[in-house]
Amino acid sequence: MQTRVDPFPLSPLPVTAAPTAAATRDRTDFGILGAISFSHLLNDMIQSLILAIYPILKHDFALDFGQIGLITLTYQITASLLQPLVGLFTDRRPMPYSLPLGMGFTLCGLILLALAPHFSVLLLAAALVGTGSSVFHPESSRVARMASGGRHGLAQSLFQVGGNTGASLGPLLAAWIIVPHGRGSVAWFSLAALLAIVVLLQVSRWYRQQHLQQVGRRAPATTHSLPLRKVTLAMGILGLLIFSKYFYLASLSSYYTFYLIHRFGASVQSAQVHLFVFLFAVAAGSLIGGPVGDRIGRKWVIWASILGVAPFTLLLPHVDLFWTGVLTVIIGLILSSAFSAILVYAQELIPGRVGMVSGLFFGFAFGMGGIGAAVLGHVADSHGIEYVYQICAYLPLMGLITVFLPNLDSPRHDQPRAA
Repeated sequence: MQTRVDPFPLSPLPVTAAPTAAATRDRTDFGILGAISFSHLLNDMIQSLILAIYPILKHDFALDFGQIGLITLTYQITASLLQPLVGLFTDRRPMPYSLPLGMGFTLCGLILLALAPHFSVLLLAAALVGTGSSVFHPESSRVARMASGGRHGLAQSLFQVGGNTGASLGPLLAAWIIVPHGRGSVAWFSLAALLAIVVLLQVSRWYRQQHLQQVGRRAPATTHSLPLRKVTLAMGILGLLIFSKYFYLASLSSYYTFYLIHRFGASVQSAQVHLFVFLFAVAAGSLIGGPVGDRIGRKWVIWASILGVAPFTLLLPHVDLFWTGVLTVIIGLILSSAFSAILVYAQELIPGRVGMVSGLFFGFAFGMGGIGAAVLGHVADSHGIEYVYQICAYLPLMGLITVFLPNLDSPRHDQPRAA
């Protein structure tokens, strides 16, 4: 399709032509970016409730750490396997109203989570929420790029900050609402899903109008001079960096509360507040990587984000509760800045396949988080929760392989913001 082709050439050629009607039309649409970011906030807030109520589920269903990891694995593998397929399909046949439909799956999973009578139904609820994510993320990422006006990193960061902010709210809302009132109170959050459906219906109308306007209009394809071998190598490197980032994040998002309770004797509510602070730092950091990548180049943001966090992860297992809180905030801020830069870099590696690339990387990220949660759960059962943080501390050192990524872009201080 022509609607998702990057209007910028990857080679930094000077632009001398006067502004055109297309340039006016392709200004950054902050209204749509705000709506899709808000929907991302609601979507990921709902999803984060699964992680936030793990201590409650563990108590209510007498689960071990391996079963906790299996819940995360079910949710994230569902999303991981379906997202690239959804993106590939919608690259060829756009489906604007798939956004509220996907949120409907999330709504069903949320209600089932509140009412599940046994462990197998919990897994089904997690699978439904994962299915909702598999539809929401690639199509929302496409909308963000369509509304970017060429400022692709900024648009992805604004989209991402909504999701990360929502993810940070889950533990806090769980501490305030679900812990005092029990698992059944999860059903109240169905109102958030209904609100997201209403917002996404408006976004879908805009998406449909944009698609109809661009049918039959050919846009210049974004190209680069890299051979297929180098593109394949670069995609493999990005995959390893995603593995490093999300395997480490799984140790914090899934087991941070248990780590604080076990090592420092923190209460459940105190541990959930600590998890909220960490996830809020992740949200704040996600706003940095995209616009900085637009200015200085995405490779350098990726390099600084993945490798730059290593000193802090190596210190984390050896400090007290206060410094644990401080270090996790720093880790969240630095590590979260990578994803927007990685995603836009990958979209530029494979132009014209925004949905497939977005689905692939969101799906792979979720998959790595799910596998990480399952593997680390078994490690925690066999070697103790503190051992998990000792071995995961070395994962960010994989950021060294960023040196092998080709330079696709250069700083864009003088280039216009629109096509």
